[in-house]
Amino acid sequence: MADRALRFGSVAQAYERFRPGYPEELFDLVVAYAGRPVRSALEIGAGTGKATRLFARPGIAVTATDPDPAMLDELRRHVPAGVGTVRAAFEDLRPDRRYGLVYAAAALHWTRPEGRWARMAALVEPGGVFASFGSPARLADPAVEAAVQAARAPYLATDEIPSPDGTPEHHPMQWPGTELQRSPWFTDVRQCVISRRLAMPAADYVGHLSTVSAYLELPAAQRQEVYHSIERVLPTTVELAADVIVHLARRCPDAEPR
Repeated sequence: MADRALRFGSVAQAYERFRPGYPEELFDLVVAYAGRPVRSALEIGAGTGKATRLFARPGIAVTATDPDPAMLDELRRHVPAGVGTVRAAFEDLRPDRRYGLVYAAAALHWTRPEGRWARMAALVEPGGVFASFGSPARLADPAVEAAVQAARAPYLATDEIPSPDGTPEHHPMQWPGTELQRSPWFTDVRQCVISRRLAMPAADYVGHLSTVSAYLELPAAQRQEVYHSIERVLPTTVELAADVIVHLARRCPDAEPR
């Protein structure tokens, strides 16, 4: 998974152009859950800064981390000048300080499961907040989705990443909330959904697919073939169901990771 996560740098500009950002409602949700001012924040797997720019505002010192230098280069073009950046994978971060908020935007599944929550707890202030969120963009029209699946089938059975802990899709608590509920270092685990629909030209939707890891794993010639096959079956404008799925947890004040 770590090698797969490092493929995004090759499409950093497309990632910035075609991946949707995050709504202001997400910031409000996280801050309301915190219940106290958030003064410092650490972002895991910041990419091109789609979520960074949501949290980087006066009064919040944000440090954005990512293992891919190309993604960080793109991020620096779009975030406020005061944002700190660190080139590092989550597993390489040193817990030399703690943050009021640690968050990951569509990136947590790239981290290694072994010791994940002990490492996370070492970065969060007691009583501080961990947040994980993402916005899987799916075609809203079942007929269009079926046509795309048929066009994609000769190349990929699916372009989705399965739940890291095997939680079924319709289970009331999804990953990583399932793991957080079992962690001795976090409490008050919540799952929230921000409903969202997006519309975009067909060419932009294909551009979005060009930033999805399943396609990046294909040989270059096959990538171009599958993009052309998909674009041929799309209407001029596509509608996406792009709900933001949010998981929140609070760092237990009395439990210390070892």
